[in-house]
Amino acid sequence: MTIDLNFFSSYLLSFSHDQRITVWHMAVVFAIVQLANTNESRAPIFISRKKIMRLAHIKSIVTYHKCISELQRFGYIQYDPSYHPELGSKVLLLLR
Repeated sequence: MTIDLNFFSSYLLSFSHDQRITVWHMAVVFAIVQLANTNESRAPIFISRKKIMRLAHIKSIVTYHKCISELQRFGYIQYDPSYHPELGSKVLLLLR
């Protein structure tokens, strides 16, 4: 699945109006979108912590989990973690 440009533009616009969003949140979302486009996956997007951290240039697992949980709490993503070593966690980008 390639992310629709209009959807992504609206998504980023909602970020610009939200004072809670940091560059780390944006980096995680950009990494999720990059994985979705690279893998041509359908919604939901399946991600791995390791890949997202590498693409987002995040070194700390704590920072990664904080960003994911805040994005979910703020209503930007729906996140369903997978504890299976080969299956990715499911993520849906939600337009607020």
